[in-house]
Amino acid sequence: MEIKRSGSQPSGKGPTDWFTGTVRIDPQFPVREPARAAGNMVTFEPGARTAWHTHPLGQILIVTAGCGRVQRDGGPIEEIRPGDVVWFEPGERHWHGASPTTAMTHIAIQEALDGKAVDWLEKVTDAEYGA
Repeated sequence: MEIKRSGSQPSGKGPTDWFTGTVRIDPQFPVREPARAAGNMVTFEPGARTAWHTHPLGQILIVTAGCGRVQRDGGPIEEIRPGDVVWFEPGERHWHGASPTTAMTHIAIQEALDGKAVDWLEKVTDAEYGA
């Protein structure tokens, strides 16, 4: 058994290649063989969001605070709130982030396939975000 104490792992900034706006990533648990799942708590300031991306084995988001937005390619923008759980299918092109006026925090859980958990694509434009 191992307990990771709150605050024992440093927060990091969301890389500008993968995120628009101010994003903080707090690691929760890394991939530990033979398991493939990893989790992070991600906080998006108002207007902040991911780039378009996919996950080879899908992704689960558990919203813990605030108000956010998610969208899969070709679908409508959906509002998400605390307690909502979002599942993205393997390979499903999508993005997620805060609403324009409210920060949002979620726990993101995804599995790695051959050592890779995400494929980052182009950034979500302001027009796409505001649609």
